[in-house]
Amino acid sequence: MRIISIANQKGGCGKTTTAVNLAACLAANGKKVLLIDLDPQAHATFSLNVQADETIYNVLSKLTHRKTRLDQIIRPVAANFDIAPSGMVLSALEQEMAGEIGRESRLWETLSEFKVAYDYCLIDCPPNLGLLTINAIRATNEMIIPVEASRFAIEGLGQLTYIMDLVKDRLNHVVESRVLVVNFDSRLRHSFDMLDKIKDTFKGRLFETIVHVNVKLKEAQNSGTHILAFDKYCRGAKDYYSLSREIISMHEKPGEQKTAPAVEMTARLEKMIKKELPKMKEVFLALKAPDADKVFVSGDFNDWKLDELKREDGTWVFRANLGPGKYRYKFVRDGEWIEDPGNPRKEKNPYGQMDSLIEI
Repeated sequence: MRIISIANQKGGCGKTTTAVNLAACLAANGKKVLLIDLDPQAHATFSLNVQADETIYNVLSKLTHRKTRLDQIIRPVAANFDIAPSGMVLSALEQEMAGEIGRESRLWETLSEFKVAYDYCLIDCPPNLGLLTINAIRATNEMIIPVEASRFAIEGLGQLTYIMDLVKDRLNHVVESRVLVVNFDSRLRHSFDMLDKIKDTFKGRLFETIVHVNVKLKEAQNSGTHILAFDKYCRGAKDYYSLSREIISMHEKPGEQKTAPAVEMTARLEKMIKKELPKMKEVFLALKAPDADKVFVSGDFNDWKLDELKREDGTWVFRANLGPGKYRYKFVRDGEWIEDPGNPRKEKNPYGQMDSLIEI
């Protein structure tokens, strides 16, 4: 069982959003997933509309009158997706454990004795560096650190790194950590500047997947469900599904047999490609900008994600095979959204701005 903590002492950084939706996407890949809500605010529990009288507090506490095992509090969320709920009473646990020997290993001991078979256990940590977070670090093999593309978000990671080093030195336990960029607003040049800084700071420790700003993620949370059940075609769903595939692929060996959903999806894609390929047409887009550092293209053809262009003698080029239809798009030059100066066809978008237009 891969045990992964999602932690960051900064509140409002997308920690719970990541825990809930990553768990749902791993489950959609045929993996059996347990999400442990270790936050006394119980945001993961509430966001999935789970009601429970007994919580993770009753498992970890030695003073509770209703002592239970972890398998007794688990509640189903969806196929392959379960949760161990939390509640406000969990906030008393740190005070209870304050004078105990081995207090930092309570969760690790619980999971060591846990006999139910899961492929993944995700732990949603509280937004601080107290005993609960230390317990999660001790119990985990890997850690995901959600970070927004902002200066203060980056500077606040020093304390978390210090705690991880402390666990390594005192408990001889090493945790592999990776940074996940979340709430990325591709409309702002500042976001790209901070993304470059994050890449420089966390070389080799950064997920390729970037989670973009998407209102559907908040709407799903407010509706008491995960993003796949709310709107599986939105950008947020695609980003978290991409993250789940990246995490799964980290431990897949070459030639390893894929899960049933992955095999089925591959077969469907191959069939679709064979059917649609004759209808596709190669499209070539180019922007002459020799002084630009980076140029991206974003449009209907890539779900308005950012595809980085290659520079060829001062001209940035993009090639793709597209099927029949009408496509809006824009270039992003050093963080600035611009229309294609070489394409006279334009159309107003819902925000009152102009998009470049191609039709096949």
